[in-house]
Amino acid sequence: MSLYVDIHVLQTVPPSCVNRDDTGSPKTARYGGVTRARVSSQAWKRAVRLMFQDLLSAEQVGVRTKKIVGMVAKEIDPAALKGTQGDLFGAEPGEPSPEALALAEKLLKAAGLNIKDAEKGTDALFLMSPGQAKALAQVDANLKEKDLKKACQEALMEAPSVDMALFGRMVADDPSLNFDAACQVAHAISTHAVQNEFDYFTAVDDCAPEDNAGAGHLGTVEFNSATLYRYATINAQALEKNLKADTPQAVRAFVEAFVRSMPTGKQNTFANRTIPDLVVVMVREDQPVNFCGAFERPVAAKEDDGYGYVEASKEAFWQYAEKVHDYVEMPVAMLTVGNASTENGTLAQVLDKLEAKVKERLGAK
Repeated sequence: MSLYVDIHVLQTVPPSCVNRDDTGSPKTARYGGVTRARVSSQAWKRAVRLMFQDLLSAEQVGVRTKKIVGMVAKEIDPAALKGTQGDLFGAEPGEPSPEALALAEKLLKAAGLNIKDAEKGTDALFLMSPGQAKALAQVDANLKEKDLKKACQEALMEAPSVDMALFGRMVADDPSLNFDAACQVAHAISTHAVQNEFDYFTAVDDCAPEDNAGAGHLGTVEFNSATLYRYATINAQALEKNLKADTPQAVRAFVEAFVRSMPTGKQNTFANRTIPDLVVVMVREDQPVNFCGAFERPVAAKEDDGYGYVEASKEAFWQYAEKVHDYVEMPVAMLTVGNASTENGTLAQVLDKLEAKVKERLGAK
């Protein structure tokens, strides 16, 4: 038996620049013959990982950094730790001893990682859980070379964090340290056509002479507004292989973070922190299904419908759902927030039901 959790979200954002390309323009995509607003999956996964810090314990959240030598050294030299592991995201813990740094570098190199030096760390970002850092710090560095490598690699495969089990870990230096992702996140796209616009702005020099009528700075910022369709899916069985009994909690945390989070692009400029218009969570035992096809024909804001895209997008979503079930099985559970035509609930109620359902189905396999 397979078990997938599909999360479908419709969410409207006002004028905003949630996710920029290399020129500073809001990201877009061509779909259904028209230009759509787009937010990359990586941008939203980053927002989800940051929200995990509020929803999960520090031990359950990994740290992605090049400076992994210091992370392990702090476990070797506990006197260097200040606060919790979660502080590694922002606060500045104390410095570990030179001996601890040298030992940490030796253990990481023994595991097969390319370490430049204790300060620079790895060539690429490396995702490590607090549990893995602790396990590596406890390895006996006096083991024979072959035994040492095995022990260090085993330590880096122990106790994966929730985000590591969900999003995976790729290690170019040694693929044996990889973790396969149990979660997939689609790029969010607007359900309708969009056209980017420009905001022309000026800034005043507070210390300019009174007879100076000019602006201290001129500029433009590009933006758009859209009703987005967002989708993600979790392979609960694959997640269980790494997280065991913590899987239902991890599924709950991901769904809550995915629904409530927002990438931080230009938030100070646009204050675009909105909540979803519709959330549909489907628990499936056959295969995951992305419902983007509901919007291949772009939704239109019609005058006789009072304009707006939200209600038309909801209608297109449910119509497509009927077609989907000509090809795949009905979900074993469907939980919704924000839809009057189906059994409704608050997000907290839906999360409670989802956690119980995942626990029940995994236990029944």
